[in-house]
Amino acid sequence: VRNSQGENLRHCRTCQTVKPYRAHHCSICHRCIRKMDHHCPWVNNCVGENNQKFFVLFTFYIFVISIFALVMAVYTMIGCVSNDFKGCGVLSRGASFLFLVILLFEGVLFALFTLIMFSTQLHSICTDETYIEQLKKEEKKHRTTLMQNMEAVFGGKASIHWLSPFTKAPCYLRKREPRLLHEV
Repeated sequence: VRNSQGENLRHCRTCQTVKPYRAHHCSICHRCIRKMDHHCPWVNNCVGENNQKFFVLFTFYIFVISIFALVMAVYTMIGCVSNDFKGCGVLSRGASFLFLVILLFEGVLFALFTLIMFSTQLHSICTDETYIEQLKKEEKKHRTTLMQNMEAVFGGKASIHWLSPFTKAPCYLRKREPRLLHEV
């Protein structure tokens, strides 16, 4: 069986549907996802072609918020220690200090985790290779530049709109073949 471009179509044995180029079956979602990177429990969905931009922005903004929380916690801790914990709330000195240390620890953990997730997603975008394709060591049949990859994920030429979760990813803007895949 061939598609309109003359390419051979694959068939998914699990969901019994046509499986276009670079699609993988998710055993959690029970459907085939084009350019599937991974199934993310944070968003309870697969990260693929249709939502990679939003996942990248999600990890980036959580990282920024974590850094902001760390800065505020350090600022508060310095202020409390320099004033001998006077004016630092109704809790005792020990409890206030313990809560600030826990907040610092949590902020560092979230910042590191989201920075790693953000970095792996940027690497996937730059190389135009999903995590699943890296694991399976699938050979790439396509060659694209870094800017083409960024534009494919974030949409159009580089602009401030790349940072907005309210602008649509380019996969929603182009003409698609008839419903071969489930939306992510």
